Amino acid sequence: MKSIIKPLHIALCGLSALAGCSAEQDIDPDGQIFTSIASETEITLLGTEPFWGIEVSPHGGTHLARYTSPENSEGTIFEVERFAGNNGLGFSGNMNGRLVQIAITPGACSDGMSDRTYPYTATVAFGDATLFGCGYTGDEPFEGEATP
Repeated sequence: MKSIIKPLHIALCGLSALAGCSAEQDIDPDGQIFTSIASETEITLLGTEPFWGIEVSPHGGTHLARYTSPENSEGTIFEVERFAGNNGLGFSGNMNGRLVQIAITPGACSDGMSDRTYPYTATVAFGDATLFGCGYTGDEPFEGEATP
């Protein structure tokens, strides 16, 4: 897993610009670890074009992710390892033999299809593809209509 930590750390340092979301981000000069999302919190991530979703949930001493898409509405569940960086949170794991790296950073984010605003940006490196989207938790929900 050590080979994943450096690329994931780099990804956590500047993802909001890549995701097209605007946010003022304060990176702690003392290098304090990101603590805004507790380890026992369920996280929901989503994106459009292509449509995708990932739910990350605590499960015993680990975390499970469930990836869904229009072609896979029931989803694929796989184990992920959590990594808290200086200004965000990461997860990494393998789904069907492909490396999946998830980076979540604070910042207002729009899915581009609704009037919702989400508190987090999400970038997912999935095999050779990179997916961009938004995220929220039960403690930090999206703003806007529940059913747009």
